[in-house]
Parts: sequence; C-alpha cells; structure tokens
Amino acid sequence: MARPELVLASASPRRIELLALIGISPDRIDPADIDETPLKDETPPRLAARLAITKAKTVAERSPEAVVLAADTVVAVGRRLLEKPADPAEAEKFLRLLSGRNHRVFTGVAVATGETVRHRVVETRVSIKRLSDAEIADYVAGGDWKGKAGGYGIQGPAAAFVLKIVGSHPAVMGLPLPESVNLLAGAGWSK
Repeated sequence: MARPELVLASASPRRIELLALIGISPDRIDPADIDETPLKDETPPRLAARLAITKAKTVAERSPEAVVLAADTVVAVGRRLLEKPADPAEAEKFLRLLSGRNHRVFTGVAVATGETVRHRVVETRVSIKRLSDAEIADYVAGGDWKGKAGGYGIQGPAAAFVLKIVGSHPAVMGLPLPESVNLLAGAGWSK
C-alpha cells in the first residue's frame, strides 16, 4: 500500500528546511489562510494549539486523503502575546520588551488525517541579552523581523541576541521535530 500524500499547511521556508534536515519532503505545500487573531483571554499555549489545529483542519478539508502537517509559533512575555510586528516601530517595541529578559515560545504542531487531528504544544524558554539602541536599530533596519512572531528569527541575525535556550531550538524556528515525527507516525505516515 502506498503511503498517503504529505501536505504541509505552511509556506514557511523555515519549516520546509527543518523537515529537510530530517529527510522529510512534503509532497505538496498548501498554506492555510486563517484568522490568527487571539480570542479574548486566550493563553499563549492555547492560541498556539488552536492555530495549528485550525490550519491542519482547514487544509485537511481540501485534501481528505492526505496527511496534513501544520504548525504555529507564539511568543509571550508573561501572558502578553508578541505577534508578528505590523511595522518597524512595533518590531522595535518588541525588541525593547525582550531585551535583557526571558520569554517563552510556544509552538503548536498538528497532524490531520481526514477528521482526526492529533496535536502537541512545545514550550521553549529563551533568554535575550540586553540589547543596545544600535543593535535594535540595525536589526530593525535589516528587516529580518518581518513576518516573525515576537519580531525576531532565531535562525538569522538575532541568533547573536540569544543567551540561552531551554527546550527545543527547532520549535523556536517554527517546527518541533521529534513531536512532528511522532504525530506523523501516529497518523500512519512514515518516510
């Protein structure tokens, strides 16, 4: 019996690269276009789970015979969510908030097969060094913050800001690999 088609419900180049690191190449990329607005009083881990599950379900409806892998990453300082900055001013504000502090990154990953959805949320704690005004200005001017939760990407120039990570480095990049492999195996998909 042929293995089912694997559909990645994301156009994120980072997720594609992470999957390639472990020898997985999706058969198809089909980004889910959903409303990512947090619900009133929604906690960061619940938001990460809901978004990943909703993305997986949305794409599974279009591809009922496939195995759909979806993920979403949420950055939080306490209960405060730091979404994708809308503009350079918001990116600077986020970096000033993160400077010299610890924060948490929650990555939800979901696998849908038909109407069945399995999911996990991975929490990683990240410590950012105290950032100078020049470091913040240079980073914002470089544009690497665009489209990234919390206004930074750990796989790019902001790697120089990270003092410590407790948890999953790939999850901070957008996809927890062991959890993804386990969820795919639980759905009957293997390389």
